[in-house]
Amino acid sequence: MRPLGSIALAASIALALTACGKKEEAPVAEASETAASTDAAAAQTTTITPGTFEVFDAAGKKQLTSTINADGTYADDLVNGQRIAGIVKVVDGKLCFDPSGKAPQECYTESARAADGSFTATDEKGTVLTVKPVAK
Repeated sequence: MRPLGSIALAASIALALTACGKKEEAPVAEASETAASTDAAAAQTTTITPGTFEVFDAAGKKQLTSTINADGTYADDLVNGQRIAGIVKVVDGKLCFDPSGKAPQECYTESARAADGSFTATDEKGTVLTVKPVAK
């Protein structure tokens, strides 16, 4: 999450300039460490992982197969034969799919990955999907 890192850096610089000549520098270090650990935690929980994934609804019914490419593009092949393609990105700690201006962006909060690589993805409405990597 580069924007938060940049904001934390700018805030640290501003605080350092304000504190010039003052003896209390510990709060600046704490703010930077907190921002860095927040960035690190977000990066660990939400990443763009290239590969092919099957997506299932809460009842276990397959909804689509999603292919995420290393260049940040994706293609979703829905079970009804429709294909949706666009770019995938991390926004505010969520994985977001932007279908190239054809529909609104959809963002998901991911759970921790299980040993088999599967995880849940919850959209902004609270709908929970199960995502499983396709074995190669």
